[in-house]
Amino acid sequence: MEAAMLMKGALVAAAAASGGGAGLCAWMACHRHAQRARLVRRARGTEDAQGAGAPKLAEGSLDERVIAYAQSLSHRLALKGAHSRVPRALSGVAAFEKGAATAGLQGTVSADGFAEARLRLALGAAAAGAVVGAVFSFELMALLAMAGAVSGWQALPRAVRKRRARRTLEMERHLPEMIDVVAMGMRSGLSFDRSLGLYVQYFPTMLAEAFGAAQRQWAHGLMRRDDALRALAKTYDSPVFGRVIESMVRSLRFGSSLAVSLEALAAEARASYRAQRQEQVAKAPIKIMVPTGTLILPAMLILVLGPVLLELMGDF
Repeated sequence: MEAAMLMKGALVAAAAASGGGAGLCAWMACHRHAQRARLVRRARGTEDAQGAGAPKLAEGSLDERVIAYAQSLSHRLALKGAHSRVPRALSGVAAFEKGAATAGLQGTVSADGFAEARLRLALGAAAAGAVVGAVFSFELMALLAMAGAVSGWQALPRAVRKRRARRTLEMERHLPEMIDVVAMGMRSGLSFDRSLGLYVQYFPTMLAEAFGAAQRQWAHGLMRRDDALRALAKTYDSPVFGRVIESMVRSLRFGSSLAVSLEALAAEARASYRAQRQEQVAKAPIKIMVPTGTLILPAMLILVLGPVLLELMGDF
């Protein structure tokens, strides 16, 4: 903060000393940057207040590292022009290609990269399990090698499924906020593109980045606006988001009141997100029963019944 104030003061002094337009333009740019930073901090504070407890994307987690490895391998295979050595029928590429868009991996992880990554992860995990098991016995080495191969083979599909679920949940968390900003801008007399541009500019969310990419496509003439919005809806596994996009497309095409329909959709999106969170909370006690029954309950039974069994064995 102090460094920013010093920089701003230096630019003001330069503008006053030079009296030219260059220093004044630099000061205005610094002022706009500071104002934008304040708006971003305010937006982040609003997000934290509205979405407390919402899951964040764990970029440094094991799942994200597995996906990053598949992306790097896909890039290397594309540059070398090589193909995967795993048959497509065995690698699960067909299922991956259907869900690659909703996981945000379309264009970054190829089918050959997915298959090759699964094979290498399975072989690497099997080798690691064999090395650990060889320290103790041959049987344990074979068992850990098989377990490692299965775990490595399933690591990438599991990471893709988790990424798809997190991405959809993150989108549905920020969707009401986006609808409110666009509806407020249109009620203030702004166009749809300008209102959406304000959300993209001042809200640092994944949904804002996705809308920004789509907006750049139709702004540069690469796609029609309707096609770009529908293509964006296909990248998320969310019926609510699909209905929001279709309502936007119909209103923009036929000239109906978009602000009124967006307000109703915002209420629907909030209700859907709240219902999903309540469902997850309701499932928590059932999930807790699994570690309770497998870990805590046997130990409690041994602690309670152990002395009784020892006493009975002593009597015999």
